Amino acid sequence: MELILRIFSDEHIFKYGTPVLYGSPKTFSFYKKMLGLEDILYHLIESAKDAQEGKLNLVVGSSDELQINPGESSEAAGKEALNCLNKALEDSNHIKALVTAPLDKQTVAHHHTGFSGHTGHIANYFGVDNYAMFLVSDELKVALATEHYPVSEVAENLSQSIITNKLEVIYNSLREDLNIIKPRIAVLGLNPHAGDNGLLGKEESEIIKPAIDQAFEKGKLVYGPYSADSFFGSGNYKSFDAVLAMYHDQGLIPFKSMAFYDGVNFTAGLPIIRTSPDHGTAYDLAGKGTAETLSMRNAIHDAIHFVKNRLQFIEDFSNPLPYTEFRRERFRIDF
Repeated sequence: MELILRIFSDEHIFKYGTPVLYGSPKTFSFYKKMLGLEDILYHLIESAKDAQEGKLNLVVGSSDELQINPGESSEAAGKEALNCLNKALEDSNHIKALVTAPLDKQTVAHHHTGFSGHTGHIANYFGVDNYAMFLVSDELKVALATEHYPVSEVAENLSQSIITNKLEVIYNSLREDLNIIKPRIAVLGLNPHAGDNGLLGKEESEIIKPAIDQAFEKGKLVYGPYSADSFFGSGNYKSFDAVLAMYHDQGLIPFKSMAFYDGVNFTAGLPIIRTSPDHGTAYDLAGKGTAETLSMRNAIHDAIHFVKNRLQFIEDFSNPLPYTEFRRERFRIDF
């Protein structure tokens, strides 16, 4: 709530879209007073379909009483976060983009068995199996083949079909959402030195390379597998529009080293645009008014930008000219 209030205290942001906040009026008032933002107001509505332009519209997540203790985790806060997320998903027919603020996975998991984060929960709601966690910034864009697995379980959860599906999702998303019509995608290896020709593992030759070849044969500019350390260390990533990493830290360590404050977490492959800041709850900063808002602000602006790109892509490719084969005949001319 602190990030949201600080961002929407700037009235210029209302020029780009109509915000609908899913949350608690009590939390809103608490942080407004704490941060000295008395001028910011909300317009209470039942659903996003009732949202008014030029105002910060508020849909109440639940009627539960909530004790607010900045900087402390609580099961009640986790329940409130889950209620707000579900309320927004129920409203998805009336909104064009969903921007999720950070939440504490452990507190939410007390109320939803198997909850491992926003991404999977949102994908399950829409019945989408093939999606990708996609971290984006101006400098680097990284998608993950596997997400929240222990490192010891990454290899057993990799397959050629998983990599093929992830490549399909990020390829389509780069075209439709980021307006990169002919994207170049790099794929990282799993093992040190990308397996070193089988000396350090066979996943590259048996799983990753066949998926790359299959995508390339279909006309996609997909290359690899690359050794992750030299790929980033040499700056080779600058030659590509996106990178597919095999596991969480392989992709997120270089990404957050370059874009910790301004990066955005984007879920590719959903019927709705969904973004989030690339950081967590930061309990140590809660209530102090010093937390960096740039990633959350970028998540909002990117969501708006991606919506416009997707609409433009649909318009541009909805009625293409029919393909006709051109045959060039040879003529002999005698003088």
